[in-house]
Amino acid sequence: MPERGGGSGASSAAYWLYGQHAVAAALANPARRLRRLLVTAEAEAALAARVPRPWRVAAERIEDRARFRTFLPEDAVHQGVALLVEPLAPASLQAALAERPEGPVLVLDQVTDPRNVGAILRSAAAFGAACVVLQQRHAPPESGALARAASGALELVPVVREVNLARTLIALQREGFWVVGLAGEAPRTMAEAGLRTRRVALVLGAEEGGLRRLQRETCDELLRLPIAPEVESLNVAAAAAVALYELARSREPLPPPPSARTEGED
Repeated sequence: MPERGGGSGASSAAYWLYGQHAVAAALANPARRLRRLLVTAEAEAALAARVPRPWRVAAERIEDRARFRTFLPEDAVHQGVALLVEPLAPASLQAALAERPEGPVLVLDQVTDPRNVGAILRSAAAFGAACVVLQQRHAPPESGALARAASGALELVPVVREVNLARTLIALQREGFWVVGLAGEAPRTMAEAGLRTRRVALVLGAEEGGLRRLQRETCDELLRLPIAPEVESLNVAAAAAVALYELARSREPLPPPPSARTEGED
């Protein structure tokens, strides 16, 4: 949430990160502009164990933890630390792909819940995604809730915001990506599609309506996850994690054939 007063000199777009993981990752990110750091004595020691001093911003000691409630949401799990930051500079798709020439790309079609986007960023970092693409108008801005759910991954995975997702999918196809949309009614599962040799852009739809028509029509293929028929669908963040695991699993080298095993192996 934007800061209200305090004389920090921060812009109106500045917002509070909170929680040890999110704050430590921001302190360690040289691209992140830092404004104020508020900590309890105990939290300061824990933070220093994660990110050695010197920090690029002076720590202000908070004696009364109730003070955090004056600038953080009521339900914020802050762990005694909050950091006022400027939003990260926007990433470009071309720069993200050039910097990370391997790994899948995630494209989120009007996924608006910041906690879902944060959880997807965490999975993207865990499974080596090149970037996460959001639509400019129908996606959450950077926020403390998003960063908390990302558990530090907001500082690790480039977030690209595009006006037109269909054009972005076409651009990814031109870069050699196989664009896969997740759809529960698709005839084949991801495992059946044989994605081992392809670099994949994975498109996931909104929590309610799924993929929109134009994104569906632009995909090279629609695939599904093999969930039980009694369950209609997975939460979009859970679906992203399972799909990314499947892509990572499919890239694992195959075991050698029996004739190639060394003598004595069972």
